[in-house]
Amino acid sequence: MTYLPDPATWSRAADQGSAGRTRFIATGSQTRGDLGLFEVTMPPGGSGPGPHLHRTFSESFHVLKGSLAVLANGAWTTAHAGDLVYVPRSGVHGFRSAGPDVGARFLILFTPGIPREEYFTGLVELHADGRTPSTEELDAFALEHDQLNLRD
Repeated sequence: MTYLPDPATWSRAADQGSAGRTRFIATGSQTRGDLGLFEVTMPPGGSGPGPHLHRTFSESFHVLKGSLAVLANGAWTTAHAGDLVYVPRSGVHGFRSAGPDVGARFLILFTPGIPREEYFTGLVELHADGRTPSTEELDAFALEHDQLNLRD
């Protein structure tokens, strides 16, 4: 008997969802929980999350264009086009624009493929209509999605 795996999953660009500046290339539900792959476009001077960690998944950043400042191993360093930064589970990390005149386009790979798109869409909803949620509200929301925000 020959074993044939389930058919491959296709993620067509026209069918991919998004939240703000993040496009969901492949979600955990599409990959049977194996991985999640998102593309983020960060404008020059753009901010991202400060120091935080995830206990149940690893996160990798692959810079496609521009430069990205990434906190890893206790220091902020700059990742340039072609660079990959891998952060294991429970690794403290963060990311932001590399400077006021520098933007980036990068991929974020989540393994395993948890439903991380719910975090990104929820963030957009929290900031809807120019609203500024409190630090406590953001931290509680993040914690619901396995993100423990850390304060300096």
